[in-house]
Amino acid sequence: MLREPIQEIFDVARYLDAAVSAHMQGKFEVAKQLFVLANDQKVREWTESIWGKNSPYVVVRKIERIEQAEKLPVRMPNAEQKRQLLHRDGHHCRFCGIPVIRAEVRKYLHSIYPEQIPWGNSNITQHAGFQCLWLQYDHVIPHWHGGSNDLENVVITCSACNYGKMQYSLEEIGLYDPRDFDPVRSGWDGLERIL
Repeated sequence: MLREPIQEIFDVARYLDAAVSAHMQGKFEVAKQLFVLANDQKVREWTESIWGKNSPYVVVRKIERIEQAEKLPVRMPNAEQKRQLLHRDGHHCRFCGIPVIRAEVRKYLHSIYPEQIPWGNSNITQHAGFQCLWLQYDHVIPHWHGGSNDLENVVITCSACNYGKMQYSLEEIGLYDPRDFDPVRSGWDGLERIL
């Protein structure tokens, strides 16, 4: 993994889980308070410390890129493939293991609680908890290195691991292959029950 998760990330997941439960029980004021608690600055700092080329946690070793005779266009999974990936990987990042939440769940909750779950156009204007736990789909072996669009080459990740890894190969940034390890299994449902 690029950086060990901090305890506050798991606290945020508990706040979000409790907020959804409160909402489903009609306790809307409690849900609002919990969504606000989950907008944790320490979690934002952890997430942003991994993103981008200036991250102290992403150290790139130059490796010669493989030229492909016929390069496949990058293609993200369709709805059915995403369902298969969730079934296989669960709602946890395959690199660092933190809980993740699909964008569709966040968008739905944001539509109900726009003040408590801000989602603007810049990192600082987005809810820190939902930003950190934002489910992504990553091509483990990048296209430039011969990777395909097959589901065997795609894993579920958190936003920090996905954007921290960027276009680099596992070897370039010193990551293990997450497919060599079993996915995290827990009671975390990615807040899907709200839908």
